[in-house]
Amino acid sequence: MRILRAAVGAVLFAAASVAAQAQVNFDTIQVGTQQLANGVYMLVGAGGNIGLAVGDEAVFVVDDQYAPLTPKILAAIAAITPKPVRFVVNTHWHFDHTGGNESLGKMGALVVAHQNVRRRMTTGGFIEALNRKELPSAPGALPVVTFASGVTFHINGDSVVVTHVPPAHTDGDAVVHFTKANVVHMGDLFVSAGFPFVDRSSGGSIHGVIGAAERVLAMSNATTKIIAGHGPLADRARLQAYHDMLVALRDRMRQEVAAGKTVDQVLAMDITAPYRTEWPTGHERFVRILHQELSQR
Repeated sequence: MRILRAAVGAVLFAAASVAAQAQVNFDTIQVGTQQLANGVYMLVGAGGNIGLAVGDEAVFVVDDQYAPLTPKILAAIAAITPKPVRFVVNTHWHFDHTGGNESLGKMGALVVAHQNVRRRMTTGGFIEALNRKELPSAPGALPVVTFASGVTFHINGDSVVVTHVPPAHTDGDAVVHFTKANVVHMGDLFVSAGFPFVDRSSGGSIHGVIGAAERVLAMSNATTKIIAGHGPLADRARLQAYHDMLVALRDRMRQEVAAGKTVDQVLAMDITAPYRTEWPTGHERFVRILHQELSQR
C-alpha cells in the first residue's frame, strides 16, 4: 500500500482556493492507500480524503473527490477488492467531496447524504469565502437516499453509523463512525494540518465545528483512527488539540469584537501565531470568517 506523507495532506488542502484548483493537473495526481483496520482504508489524492470499507457484503465509500480522479480511485479500490462500489456517503456537498457521485452512481452505487446536501447540490449556490459559484449538479450526481438525523449501515460485520451534526462546516455535515473498526471519518469538520473552513454561505458556524469535535471526542478513545477532510490521518489527541485551539481563538475573537476591533486590526494582532507551526494553513481566511460570524451574533 502507498502511504502519502503527512505533508502532502497540507499541500492539497491549500488547493481548496479557486486559484490553486485551476493549477491542479489531475493527470499527475496519485491516489494513495492506507489501511486503518481490517477492511477499512483511507484514500488520499486531491480533494477530500476518502474512507473505504470492503468486505464480503459491500464496498462502502465515504466521499469521492473530483470527477477526473474517479478512474484512479476505482483502480485503488480494485487493488484491494474486485467487488464494485455499492454505497457512497457524502459528508457534505462541496465539489471536492462529491465530484465522483455521478460516475459511481452510473456504475450502480447508491449515493447517500443528509437532505441539505441534496438540496444544495440541486440548486447550486455561491461560496463566498472561495468566491466560487457552484452550478446545480447533474441529476445523476445527486444523493438518491437522504436522511435528517442519521442512518446506520449494517455491513461487513460492522455497524457504520452516519450522524448529522448541527451547522458546522456546512448545514449538511455528517460524521461516519465505523464502530467495530474504531475509525471515524469527519469530513471537513476536521482539518488535521490546518485551520477549518467555516462555509457560512452554506450555513456553517464555528460553534458547530467545535461541537462536532466534542461529539467525536466523546465517542472515541486513544486508539481511534480519525480521517480528517484534509490532511494526514489523525487520532483523538490531535482532535483534542484542534478543539482546544478553536475554543481559545473563538473566545479571543469574542473579546476583540466586544472591544470594537475591526477584522484588519485583529489580523494585525496575529492571534493565530502560536498555532502556525502545528496548524500551518488557512489562518487569514479563518480569522476573517470568525470575525464576520462573531460580529453578527
